[in-house]
Amino acid sequence: MTYVICEPCIDVKDHACAEICPVECIHPMRDDPNNPDKFDEEEQLYIDPEECIDCAICEPACPVEAIFVEEEVPEEWEHFIQINADYFQE
Repeated sequence: MTYVICEPCIDVKDHACAEICPVECIHPMRDDPNNPDKFDEEEQLYIDPEECIDCAICEPACPVEAIFVEEEVPEEWEHFIQINADYFQE
């Protein structure tokens, strides 16, 4: 089980979820010294399914309610499960 960021995050990227994540599994990071432009290049944030510890801290922090536990992603957004996983295959 992991958490997934879905469509409401597109073009919002509030980053509150990333700021409180205890394992820093939400990317791109706003201030990534290795790739400072990555945050601006992406249209949404992504949760690394391999790093996520299922703590659920990010879910209530999202102001646009874009974060769901994988098993509860609304049907119309199920493709975001793969979108999140694919981001980390790059």
